[in-house]
Amino acid sequence: MSEHSHGEGSAPSWTFLTNHAHVLMSIAAEPELRMRDVAIRVGITERAVQRIVAELEQGGYLTITREGRRNRYDVNPDLPLRHPVESHRTIGQLMDLVLGGKARKK
Repeated sequence: MSEHSHGEGSAPSWTFLTNHAHVLMSIAAEPELRMRDVAIRVGITERAVQRIVAELEQGGYLTITREGRRNRYDVNPDLPLRHPVESHRTIGQLMDLVLGGKARKK
């Protein structure tokens, strides 16, 4: 096994994208996804997902709409990435890179 790979079922010790990006990409791909399912997909606790979603909503990156007993999450693709190194790129460009045609934009 190379130093860049990891065994099946094991998570790498680090990744290029943050948990915020992983949560946002999961929601962009499936806007009706439950927080529990996002947590499982990303590999963090449901409470951590809730905190990240609240921060993304506060920053304007997500809009949450209640639909019956569930929430629907819409990603704002026009906002820039937050770090100065990548602030010349938008959330939509990150979605295109990571998700290809799987992202459901507003």
